[in-house]
Parts: sequence; C-alpha cells; structure tokens
Amino acid sequence: MTFSIVARSDDGRLHGVAVASKFLAAAAVVPAAEADVGALATQASANLAYRPQGLTMLRTGVGAADVVAGLVAADAERHHRQLGVVAATGPGATFTGEKCHDWAGGLAGDGWAAQGNILAGPQVVDAMRDAWLGGSALTFPERLLAALRAGDEAGGDRRGRQSAGLLVVQRGGGYGGGSDVVVDLRVDDHPDPVTELDRLLAVHTLLFSKPDPATLLDLTGAVAAEVGTLLAALGHPVGPTGPDEALASWAGMENLEERLVPGRIDPVVLDHLRRAVPHVPAPRSAP
Repeated sequence: MTFSIVARSDDGRLHGVAVASKFLAAAAVVPAAEADVGALATQASANLAYRPQGLTMLRTGVGAADVVAGLVAADAERHHRQLGVVAATGPGATFTGEKCHDWAGGLAGDGWAAQGNILAGPQVVDAMRDAWLGGSALTFPERLLAALRAGDEAGGDRRGRQSAGLLVVQRGGGYGGGSDVVVDLRVDDHPDPVTELDRLLAVHTLLFSKPDPATLLDLTGAVAAEVGTLLAALGHPVGPTGPDEALASWAGMENLEERLVPGRIDPVVLDHLRRAVPHVPAPRSAP
C-alpha cells in the first residue's frame, strides 16, 4: 500500500525517509529516524514496534542488514511486512514478505533502500533508485523528495494517491538548533500528495533554511538605506543603532528568523522584504 525511500546523506550527517501511499496519513505510521543513528520505514502490514526496536538496534551499532534480519526473525507476521533500513554507515537493507500484495519488492545500495507494495510494477522502485543516485546535486531533503516523485510518476501505488511525508534528522539541525528534526512534513489526505509535499518543502526551505554565507550582503550603504525604507513602510522603523533590531522584529513576524545574521542580510530575506512593499523602488546601487 506504500512506497518509500530511506537514506543517509553522502557526508553521513543526515538521515531521512520519504513515503507516499493510498493510505490516510502514512507518514504518521511508516517512518522513524534518529540523528547519527539511522532511519527506517515499516509498511505493508506495518509493525509500529519496528520503529523503536530498530532504532535501538541501530543505536548500538548494528548494521542495516542485521537490523532487518533481527526484526523480521522475531515477528510471526513477517510474511506480510515490508521494511527498509539505513544505518550510520554502510549499505541499506530492504525486506519484502512473501505475502505482501503485488507488485511488491525493493532495492538497496550504499546509504539507501527503496521499497514498495501494491505498486504499478517494479518500475516504481527502479525510478526511485535512479532518481536517488542521480540527485547528488540536490539538498538532502530535495533528493529524497525527487526519488519519491520519480516513483509517483512511474505509477506509484496502483490504487491511487492519498498521503505523503518527509522526515529528515541531523544532530542539532532543527529549529533554533534545539532539536534534531530538520524536516517533518506530512500531507495526510490530498488528491496529489507528492506535489503538495513539494510545495510544503519549498515553503519550509524559504522559512527555515540557514542562509548561504557566500551570498550574504552587508547591511551598509545603499542596502541599509533600502532596508530601512522598507522596514519603515511596514511599521518597523530603524533606530539609531542600525537596522538589525527592526529587521529582527519584522522577520520574526514573517517567520524568517532562522535566516537572520547580525550586520548582514540574506538575499532571500531582502527579496521577501521587497515583495512585502512592492511600491517602494530599490535604489539603483542596491543589488
């Protein structure tokens, strides 16, 4: 009833799961991940106990294949289960019980595993594999979603579409550095859930991604003047100490606080600020 990919980033710092299904809120059931430990997906006749048990095994250094073997060996209903696991290092592993509904199967490689059941055919998993292997230029969340989208476009769940989700973890990578959850997005009931998940990831990236240091602009000269004019137009006048405080006040209301850097401005934030006051032209010398 589901297709998914579990994976680790090339540098080993991120782990994640992307899943889609003709099943209500599949992302509330299928994925589990822990920073610096690994990730797994339990599906078909999902065994939710696999999630804490699998992460416990991964935490002790057990490899993905041995985690799969250990979980299914102790499960009397394993013939109805499907499972994908990736650890902190090494190849991923996948398992498909012989009583899973056709088409069912999976593929695995270094740092990833893709699997699905009740699929349009093996081309779904093949497409996920190809998209994952060809997506190294993307960010890790985008790469997971690209693999999921490829599976969806190859036919996906043969019963139709309903839900999708994306879970990504990294040590200290969450909001404000206070959690390990980088992305946790869910589309629980939607006619085109993978497309909707793509839209949500774009919004998440805008609001919560850290700025690229190479693109930051100094808040001086014409840039500072423009920012001050725009902020004043929005009811956040700049004080005598400069624009940082007023910018932080406005950005907090726009949920852009993760992109703030004292004394500088992210071009993404500047663009958002300009669009908030479209009738104020930018100075000629500003970027």
